Amino acid sequence: MSSKPNPVSVARQQAGKVVLPILWAITVCHLLNDTIQSLISAIYPLVKESMHLSFAQIGLVTFTFQCVASLLQPVVGFYTDKRPKPYSLAGGMMLTLAGVILLAFADRYSWLLIAVALLGVGSAIFHPESSRLARLASGGRHGFAQSLFQVGGNTGSSIGPLLAALIITRNGQSSIIWFSLLAIAAIVVLFKVGGWYHNHLSELKSGARAHAADAGHQLSRKTVFRALAVLVALVFSKYVYLVSISSYYTFFLMTKFHVSVASSQLYLFLFLFAVAAGTYIGGPLGDHFGRKYVIWGSILGVAPFTLLLPHVDLFWTAVLTVVIGFILASAFSAILVFGQELVPGRVGMISGLFFGLAFGVAGIGSAALGVLADHTSIIFVFQACAYLPLIGLLTCFLPNIEGARGKSAS
Repeated sequence: MSSKPNPVSVARQQAGKVVLPILWAITVCHLLNDTIQSLISAIYPLVKESMHLSFAQIGLVTFTFQCVASLLQPVVGFYTDKRPKPYSLAGGMMLTLAGVILLAFADRYSWLLIAVALLGVGSAIFHPESSRLARLASGGRHGFAQSLFQVGGNTGSSIGPLLAALIITRNGQSSIIWFSLLAIAAIVVLFKVGGWYHNHLSELKSGARAHAADAGHQLSRKTVFRALAVLVALVFSKYVYLVSISSYYTFFLMTKFHVSVASSQLYLFLFLFAVAAGTYIGGPLGDHFGRKYVIWGSILGVAPFTLLLPHVDLFWTAVLTVVIGFILASAFSAILVFGQELVPGRVGMISGLFFGLAFGVAGIGSAALGVLADHTSIIFVFQACAYLPLIGLLTCFLPNIEGARGKSAS
């Protein structure tokens, strides 16, 4: 006896015909978006000298960008869960374009803060909606899709400092204007993605309901909230440590090993490139072995290397930061998909929450570490942050979602 075709299954099959083009399009746009964002920390040595800024003021720049993004992203995700806005991605990138232009010509600290705030708003619009598209285009391989999407962002973050060393360090702050071409290219691509999104909106909604049904795990509300609290703590550990390197690694190298600004940017590029490579590994491993195991290995497993880092020479500093970046980066895709499966049907809200949390924690952490560096030393900051990955021990309190889901399906 033949059964009636499931409309959700039909919608999923139809969407699957264009999965890879959409997934690659938003991955490339994530690369362009985060290349632009990485210019903020890449120009810190220049603006610190030209504007006579303290470490605390440098931290406030990061705080402004990431606080704006962190506060808006959950709001954007919650709103678009109920009212999808296909062309909001291109609109957000237009705000990023405005931020790039202002960043190139900001000659006062106040204009610098406004420029990074515009970049923060653009980021807040881009990340939740594009992360939702990555999940919907995944064909069920949620970890793989989120990893590929994250690789785009982390690759962009690693390219930014390299381009800054080659272009901005040599030609000055005004040369940032050339990066507006990246924003324009992303706007064009995102308009095309928005058109596909608009034409397939009903199918995407059906796919979202299917994912919600597939992710049922029968956990109590208390267990879900406890698990989300653990994930928040893990994100705190990961991103405060990452921001200690992304914002202050160049100063650490120049202070401890007396390297040039250009050389320090190249070392930062090595670290960020390792982060991009590690990001891709985490998703497929989580799909295959389970996300909880990836979280265990990624955050807690990096602790021996972070504890050793402040006490080695320049060569081993470079080696250890590459190892740290590769291992630690594999966690975020696993954490994000774990959170999405804890709260099925709220992909945008959870994506916005964790992207926003990542930005907010990094922003507050950057500001706090800048104040700490002013009152102690940049060397002490790295010694103190070395203990953060031990928070990974909290992973033992996460439920076994894969096991629970398997039991409910059997």
